[in-house]
Amino acid sequence: MLDEARRVLAERWAAFQRSPFLPAIVLTGILASAAGLFAGSYTYSMANPTPHAIPIAVVESGQATRNGAFLGAMEKALNASVRVHPYPEPAQAARALDEQLVFAVLLFSGPGTATLDVSGASGASVAQLLEQTAPKVGGETGVAVVVRDVRPLQPGDPRGLAVFYVSLAAVIIGFVGAIQLSVHARALRALERILFTVAYSLLGGFAIAAVVDWLLGTLDLPFIESWLILALTMFTSGMVFTMFNTLIGRWAMLPTWGLMVIVGNPSSGGAVSWALLPSPLAAVGRWLPPGASVNAQHTAIYFPHHQHVFPFAVLAAWALVSCGIFWIWRRRYPGGRDGGAPG
Repeated sequence: MLDEARRVLAERWAAFQRSPFLPAIVLTGILASAAGLFAGSYTYSMANPTPHAIPIAVVESGQATRNGAFLGAMEKALNASVRVHPYPEPAQAARALDEQLVFAVLLFSGPGTATLDVSGASGASVAQLLEQTAPKVGGETGVAVVVRDVRPLQPGDPRGLAVFYVSLAAVIIGFVGAIQLSVHARALRALERILFTVAYSLLGGFAIAAVVDWLLGTLDLPFIESWLILALTMFTSGMVFTMFNTLIGRWAMLPTWGLMVIVGNPSSGGAVSWALLPSPLAAVGRWLPPGASVNAQHTAIYFPHHQHVFPFAVLAAWALVSCGIFWIWRRRYPGGRDGGAPG
């Protein structure tokens, strides 16, 4: 009797595994978990941005004692460490600001007077925080502080969020495009799939840049560079999904969504400056495609003469690794002319 019951249960379990109900139930649980993780990750990083360490350039002068008192009071008021980078000349400090090594430049111009040059383009939230805090601290320490935004944001983007949104669009459409290719163009071979990913990335990047610049006038873009950054972002995002689809098949959306959206976008520094992000996110964000895209795009728009290689290297590395894994194991990819051999 017991054996018969076990046999019946085994048969029913086997039938359940073959039915559409098992993946539907698993997917329901995954979607619920993803919703919580999505809300939690964005709330954790963006709901209450708090400074941890703010690098500030200080032009060396004979006001060392007053410098120390003012900066110490700033740390206390911000409840954060102020990382001082001393420079002998104002021009060198200004260059550090342009290279985004610091968020502000402090110069004591005379007894009891100081100028704090901030960069709204480097991080609107940090600049606003310094603009509000410095005069109050100056009043407490006997220093008349003049705050100037020497690298302001563009008029169409007063909160500095447009770069985050255009990069977010490129990331999401990048992997959604790869998903659609896997569904509606399954017969594509490996090289064809890569080439079509390049094609929709170039066209999609152009469309994003054209709408934001030419149609809406939100940002005045260095068009060619911004277009190519967006295209590289879309291609990288698409190939990351393709890589995961090669490795784990139909569940590829899970690591793609986790990497790009749950971790990558909140830690990108686009919506909240990296100086205000929780430390783990600030550390990892620049090494992920969304953060690299935001960094490259932001520098292209606001600091065109001080572009860095690092964000392009990050995007290129992710794209090359993803393409390489897809190409090496392309016969595992669920598609191709022969129903599973896209090579």
